[in-house]
Amino acid sequence: MNNEKNIEEYMDNLLSRKSIFKNKSALNPDFIPDYLPHRDKEIRELVEIITPFVLGNKGSNVLLYGKTGTGKTACVRFILKALSNKAKSHGFNFSFSFSNCRMDGSEYRVLVSLGSQLGLKLPFTGLATAEVLQRIVSFLQKAEVRCIFVLDEVDCLIKSSGDDLLYELTRINENLKVPLGIITISNDISFKEHLDPRVLSSLSEEELIFKPYTSSQLTDILQSRSSLAFNEGVLDKGVIPLCAALAASEHGDARRALSLLRVAGEVAERKGLHIVDEECVRTAIKRIEEDQSIELIRTLPLQSKIILLAILASSKDGTKATSGEIFSSYKNITSFMGVEALTYRRFSMLINELEISGLIEGKVISQGRYGRTRFIRVASPQDLVTRGLSEDLLLHDIMDKLSLLNLPLESNL
Repeated sequence: MNNEKNIEEYMDNLLSRKSIFKNKSALNPDFIPDYLPHRDKEIRELVEIITPFVLGNKGSNVLLYGKTGTGKTACVRFILKALSNKAKSHGFNFSFSFSNCRMDGSEYRVLVSLGSQLGLKLPFTGLATAEVLQRIVSFLQKAEVRCIFVLDEVDCLIKSSGDDLLYELTRINENLKVPLGIITISNDISFKEHLDPRVLSSLSEEELIFKPYTSSQLTDILQSRSSLAFNEGVLDKGVIPLCAALAASEHGDARRALSLLRVAGEVAERKGLHIVDEECVRTAIKRIEEDQSIELIRTLPLQSKIILLAILASSKDGTKATSGEIFSSYKNITSFMGVEALTYRRFSMLINELEISGLIEGKVISQGRYGRTRFIRVASPQDLVTRGLSEDLLLHDIMDKLSLLNLPLESNL
């Protein structure tokens, strides 16, 4: 039987099988339902803060913070969508623009994202950041539109680019007839320590903290979403409580709870099951952890990937290597690739960042009269790290040459 025949039979089998899902998108993190359980207080307070901007009056900027998956972004999108519809029905010229600062990645791209949603045609590259900002200001002046800018995961922008853009945004109202509102959302409260006092004062005129969900609250959220996502009767009675309990044990993260439920459903479908059971959830946990590790590696800067590769190359069978051995391997790899090697100081800083991310673990061990030595190894399974690194085309060839890192770099290069 040829490959094409196999594919056809596999597709026919999938098409003939009744799906467990009714609307899988209801379990996606960006899905906004008609009701957000256990966030009535936060929604009411946000509406009170935001409504003056919709009416064209001066209101307060607001900073929302809390751990990932506590409903910050969902609440803001939910409210702005509702207020936008209300404004249209009353003839108000209201608009909002949304930027995920982690995804957009730079000041320029954040501004392009905000401006494009207003209807401006802005090139993805090629202009000065100041020019993009000026075009946005000119548009707001001319249109006299009541607008709110939302900067999600703003802490990522601060850490990568500083607070210059935030400072400029807070000054826009000096030239506008209709005030601009700014909503900043952060998973990390400590980012405020890096803000200029003037910027912090303006951005955090109002602050709201989103507390983690409890297990029972997550159960309610999953019950609500599951009725939209799954066909009736396909969930074993223990599935939702298990997903809720697992997510509650990790800071009450609703996104993780929803992902667990969605992936558990996908696992059941691939196995040809008609019921999603607790075993499907346990399989889903492993899949999600693998996906998260690979995604984290995939998004690392090139130099951090090379260091991670050097750590793999310097250790075998899960053993630890010294930072000196790793640096030697790192220099060999950069030389082979034609990439400029970092100084040992910068190399050590990136090692620390990798350790904070959880991809590697280090331990300082006393060597007696020889002093103290730091030993390092990868914390994630080696096959996952290898898969994540091999997706980078610049590293793929060298990893093939090293026979999947089974031999020391020094003997291969």
